[in-house]
Amino acid sequence: QVQLVESGGGLVQAGGSLRLSCAASGRTFSSYAVGWFRQAPGKEREFVAAISWNPGSTFYADSVKARFTISRDNAKNTVYLQMNSLKPEDTAVYYCAASRIWGEVVLTTRIYSYWGQGTQVTVSS
Repeated sequence: QVQLVESGGGLVQAGGSLRLSCAASGRTFSSYAVGWFRQAPGKEREFVAAISWNPGSTFYADSVKARFTISRDNAKNTVYLQMNSLKPEDTAVYYCAASRIWGEVVLTTRIYSYWGQGTQVTVSS
């Protein structure tokens, strides 16, 4: 069983930065891949980034490449999402999720077994 808690969201002006954290409970967290997703009002939940249990492997959505960086610290049971050059279209609730599956399927929500409650990110223009 893994429990996830996101933090770090807030209100920021366009061009600004935020760092989201996903803190996990559970001794086996290091064996899970972790993904970040976001959901804006009236839209479907969409993939943002993912990192494998081996921190050398990552995936990013095209819309955030070169602006967002995902990383993890297994000693702290935490995954981070550094978001730079934020745009108003990045406004959404951001969720982290954990999965034992890795590969291109990490872009899909269905492979994730555990989800956090979400943290709101609002980017003003």
